[in-house]
Amino acid sequence: MNNILIISGHPDLSSSIGNATILQEVAAALPEAEIRRLDWLYPDSKINIQAEQDSLLKADVIVWQFPFSWYSLPGIMKLWLDEVFIHGFAHGSMAKLGGKKLILSFTTGAPQALYTSEGFFGHRVEDYLIPLETTARLCNFELLKPVYTCGISYADRDADKIAQQKTIAREHASRLIGVLNAVTDGYPLS
Repeated sequence: MNNILIISGHPDLSSSIGNATILQEVAAALPEAEIRRLDWLYPDSKINIQAEQDSLLKADVIVWQFPFSWYSLPGIMKLWLDEVFIHGFAHGSMAKLGGKKLILSFTTGAPQALYTSEGFFGHRVEDYLIPLETTARLCNFELLKPVYTCGISYADRDADKIAQQKTIAREHASRLIGVLNAVTDGYPLS
């Protein structure tokens, strides 16, 4: 098992520090992984359903890489999910994706301290994942532990902040690469 598919749901990778750095690091470490950048592929939001389904069918491990957007998936990724994960393909008695591994890999703008029952949001990050966990269950995915990093904000980016965000994004990528190497039976993809 070594076919890794990464779906990038960032709405504009050209303005990203965290998600762009994560994808660059993963692409360098795992060059055989297929990375589908939804914002680049579908700037008009017209999803090629067949192409997306073909990529999903070839994959053993699927990574959803995205920034938290209103505590969920960004719009382009939600549209992709709505259009690609149809009954008979992703779920139902004739579903074709069962048994694949799914990893949620994401960043948040807010710091970790705000994601506690006592924090500003009143909930842990994991509490916001219930709809995605339910999606994984419906599609019969093996949902692995999420890889996430808090505090990669798009606001107030001076040179020091950008350097700090790149550093923590590289740390995130390292953790994700470690998980991917572990779930592909330890065999590097290159």
